[in-house]
Amino acid sequence: MRVKTHFSIKDLENLSGVKAHTIRIWEKRYGLFAPKRTDTNIRQYDLSSFKKLLDVTFIYNHGIKISKIAQFSPEKIKDVILENSIVHKEHYAINGLKNAMFDFSTDQFNKIFSQLLKTKTFDQVFENVFIPFLHEIGVLWHVGTIDVSHERFISELIKRKTVEHIGLYTSRAPKYNNNTKVCLFLPYDEIHDIGLIYANYLLEKSGIKTTYLGPNIPLESLSKQFYTGGDLIFLTFFTTKPDNDGIKSYLDSYQKIVCKEEKYPLWILGQNILKYKNTTRLLILFVLIV
Repeated sequence: MRVKTHFSIKDLENLSGVKAHTIRIWEKRYGLFAPKRTDTNIRQYDLSSFKKLLDVTFIYNHGIKISKIAQFSPEKIKDVILENSIVHKEHYAINGLKNAMFDFSTDQFNKIFSQLLKTKTFDQVFENVFIPFLHEIGVLWHVGTIDVSHERFISELIKRKTVEHIGLYTSRAPKYNNNTKVCLFLPYDEIHDIGLIYANYLLEKSGIKTTYLGPNIPLESLSKQFYTGGDLIFLTFFTTKPDNDGIKSYLDSYQKIVCKEEKYPLWILGQNILKYKNTTRLLILFVLIV
């Protein structure tokens, strides 16, 4: 797929949260944008228009009228953004991450991350900035506003930072606080592992032993051999696999394959669990497993 450098007005709506109708008004009434037109007279916006819209929207959402913003010079816009970025750090950072994603700029990403760590813990950065940002780009990818190269680029940078922070704790040789070990894995055909990596970080930080298997693990590969010195717990995420109709079957298979001789608790996280229709049945199965 070719990387996007031009956007429809619907793309801009998806990226900024500003309705296409409003963008047209800002364009016609205040001259904020000057899109090109295709042969069929459809508006086409370039990357600079997208970045300008993010800047304008950031200022507008924090109390300045669009008629006043339209009179600002580019330098004035930057000054106002910096003033507001002190108070609205998360919103400012998410806009910056979008720019870094479209520019494929590792340096820009690292700069934003370093600035956030000056006033926040890594946990706060991940939960208050990375999670809402990842949710947003997930939606953008599904509607076709961004393509897989954008999503993979920024996701890999976030994973890298998380793994680095796991290393900060393991390098200090933590004294594990119990005899429990958690084995983290994703179901077969599931590759979305950012949440799993962050769960591993939180467990290691808390002094809990972990075995990290990562994505795409069949149930047949799970074994008590991962830990023989105490209690073993398995932890997984249902993000896209199994789908809603396959959750009960997956849990039945877990009991049959993994819990043949001894029952091991299975902790399940992820958006597919929230979508699961038969929640009562799921809870019963979960109790049986644990």
